[in-house]
Amino acid sequence: MSLIHKFKQGDNYFILDVNSGAVHVIDELVYDMLDDESFKSKEELLSELSSKYDVESLSEAYEEIKELIEEEQLYSKDYYEDIAHASMDDEDYVKALCLNIIHDCNLRCKYCFADEGEYHGHKGKMSIDTAKKALEYVIKRSGPRKNIEVDLFGGEPLMAMDVIKEVVQYGKELGENHKKNIRFTMTTNSTLLTPEVVDFLDKEMGNIILSIDGRKEINDQVRVRADGTGSYEKILPQIKNMISKRTIGKQYYVRGTFTKKNPDFFNDIMALVNEGFKEISIEPVVLEDGHSLAISKEDLPKIMESYDKLFDEMTKRQKNKDSEFTFYHFNINLQGGPCVYKRISGCGAGHEYVAITPQGEVYPCHQFIGKEQFKLGNIYDDSYDKNLAKTFKKAHIYNKPACRNCWARFYCSGGCQANNFNFNGDMHIPYEIGCEMQKKRIECAIALKAQSEI
Repeated sequence: MSLIHKFKQGDNYFILDVNSGAVHVIDELVYDMLDDESFKSKEELLSELSSKYDVESLSEAYEEIKELIEEEQLYSKDYYEDIAHASMDDEDYVKALCLNIIHDCNLRCKYCFADEGEYHGHKGKMSIDTAKKALEYVIKRSGPRKNIEVDLFGGEPLMAMDVIKEVVQYGKELGENHKKNIRFTMTTNSTLLTPEVVDFLDKEMGNIILSIDGRKEINDQVRVRADGTGSYEKILPQIKNMISKRTIGKQYYVRGTFTKKNPDFFNDIMALVNEGFKEISIEPVVLEDGHSLAISKEDLPKIMESYDKLFDEMTKRQKNKDSEFTFYHFNINLQGGPCVYKRISGCGAGHEYVAITPQGEVYPCHQFIGKEQFKLGNIYDDSYDKNLAKTFKKAHIYNKPACRNCWARFYCSGGCQANNFNFNGDMHIPYEIGCEMQKKRIECAIALKAQSEI
């Protein structure tokens, strides 16, 4: 089992203590002295490294490392496994809802996992009655949780603006009556951002995710309209307008997807930066093997190169606060970070987080919609399969053999359950290509944060 992880990013060497989360920026000498699973004896290290380093430097570094080990800042023990297993019988409460307002879309993105908004035959627009019952369903299962997040999702949710307005108003009333804080967010393709809609979203949405795939030539190959034409010229000015109207302190980010067509997605990120965007996410597509846009192992070297270029660019910009921008996957907290349970189980799909379809069916998340074996219940008969929810809860890192020995386990939390199942037929077997990209992003994120605090 990996107790530490050492890596080089940019010009610096780094050590992550896996269990404590402590990060150390080190020199090459210390880097060479450390192994992932154990710390060798002084005699072994002197024998192996005295031809490269002088004995005095090795001895001094050895004593410093021993101090860090004694302080449990290196090779620390795992105190979480017992907590993980002991918490499996605790009562679960829902804290987040993906409310699939509409299973229809006015774009025809070529990589869409939702079957162009139709979700494998689950097409339809949610009625106001269903939307209200969905909120009630989640409130009932939220227990003592004070804060509940509702993501208005699709298809394209703005095609159901009438439902959105009513459900937001009802959410305010419901939250007040039950002493809950219901926070709405939205993911939109940005095609329907009229001035009226922009004002409404700025006022009512805690966060807005605005979709665009980077460079015009890339976006217009994959993010297309029903007639096959590109969407870039339509959405770019509307996204800019939405952001310009965004009230200070309220969240947004522009989100893109990269595919086999653009493993050089660093250029797409920079295209968005050059348009003035400061909050950015470009995420890898997840498609079945054989799809023309699916990422394969052969694409990984170029993808890793893009992450390295992005790290270098963000490092340069750390020296000039006005030019800095945020990349979603490079955000990390080295001091505290997520609670213990989130570190071992991730997003909480299926037991803390659910998705509800326009027909009122309940699934662990939007990516499981249409897979009947994963249907948790229905809001109209108030059903909820606690045993299935428990299955999701138990699919944490300590029940995933490949994860429990991985240095990145407390950052990726075992990966996406849907991706694991879709690629391997088992939530307990990680999606390998996703793992490789995730580990690279984690290294870049740790390095970027650590060097900013030097």
